[in-house]
Amino acid sequence: MEQLTPADQLKRQGLRRMKLVATGFFLAATVIFVVALLFEDGGPAWLGYVRAAAEAGMVGALADWFAVTALFRRPLGLPIPHTAIIPTRKDSFGDALGSFVGTNFLSEAVVRDKLRRAGIGRRLGEWVARPEHAERVTSELANVVKGAVTVLRDDDVQAVVEQALVRRLVDRPWGPPLGKLLGQVLTDGAHHKLVDLVCDRAYDWVRDNYDKVMGVVSDRAPTWSPKFVDSLLGDKVYTELLNFAWAVKTDVNHPMRLAVDQFLIEFAGDLRTDPATMQRAEQVKQQIVDHPDVQRLIGSAWGTAKKMLLDAAEDPSSELRKRVRVGLMTFGQRMVEDESLRDKVDGWLESAAGYVVTNYRDEITTLITDTVERWDAEETSRKIELQVGRDLQFIRINGTVVGALAGLAIYTVGQLLT
Repeated sequence: MEQLTPADQLKRQGLRRMKLVATGFFLAATVIFVVALLFEDGGPAWLGYVRAAAEAGMVGALADWFAVTALFRRPLGLPIPHTAIIPTRKDSFGDALGSFVGTNFLSEAVVRDKLRRAGIGRRLGEWVARPEHAERVTSELANVVKGAVTVLRDDDVQAVVEQALVRRLVDRPWGPPLGKLLGQVLTDGAHHKLVDLVCDRAYDWVRDNYDKVMGVVSDRAPTWSPKFVDSLLGDKVYTELLNFAWAVKTDVNHPMRLAVDQFLIEFAGDLRTDPATMQRAEQVKQQIVDHPDVQRLIGSAWGTAKKMLLDAAEDPSSELRKRVRVGLMTFGQRMVEDESLRDKVDGWLESAAGYVVTNYRDEITTLITDTVERWDAEETSRKIELQVGRDLQFIRINGTVVGALAGLAIYTVGQLLT
């Protein structure tokens, strides 16, 4: 048994009421016709006019009943040609509807014009700039991220990380890129702060380790050397070393600093051009990659990243969600204030929609035609009648009234001419 929604049930009740009203008009015309026909002979002249009007009203009611009924089924079950139009020509209607929609609604010009007049860029900006809407979008994006991360198999992602990222990074030579990077750093002078830090730490170490310097000098002295000589020598070495460290620390043009710069410049060049240096860099790279700690880090990379993503996506107060939320609100505000940005967004939307309707119009209209073809003919007829049948009953009522008026007019003209 067909299941109807509450709205459909109300429509069915309204259809039944209108059918009764239309039928009531026909019965009223029939009763009037019969009464007028019985009393017309010997009766007043105006009964002729009433009979003619009622007779024409009956004809109009019957004709329009036949027309309305023929749309959905065969009147009285008779196999009359060109009846039950909707059930028998359902597929043709589906094709015509699909063609009509494709031609008049899915044309690129129509879609572009509609999107242009809709002002989607501004409306989208105003909507997403509101905190509650930005939070809603952020929450939905978080759900998408959680779903995608959960669905992905850890082994597959780990394989991609190792093969597509790590292996590609390892397979490329490190020498030339590192040399180029180091050369750029040296050109910009960004390494000077690091040299300053090393010099500061070297001076601090010498200053705070007098006993260690003295111990090294004593250990290196000959066994036959007197202790006071070792002490004097050690003190002299410490003083000179401390003065040297201080000079390197305070003089940016100290020969030691210049020598370091020269060494780094030559080393950067060797990394790019010297085969031996590049080979050494490759050996160091392989040692780093093969180190057990590095291997464990690579193996656990996806697991760590996955946990971080899930934790950040699930926590509304996480830094990730805060940044996404603020970014959305900022973007929305820019969309409202920046006309050029709105024009770009609207242009992207128009181009995307135009591309879709131009290249996939047939697939979209096929959705209509295929859906109509799958419908049962009788059920389709019932559904359409349920939607529009109530309004069609006014055709029967109008047919009765208009037929009666037309019959009255014809009868009157006939009386005037005779």
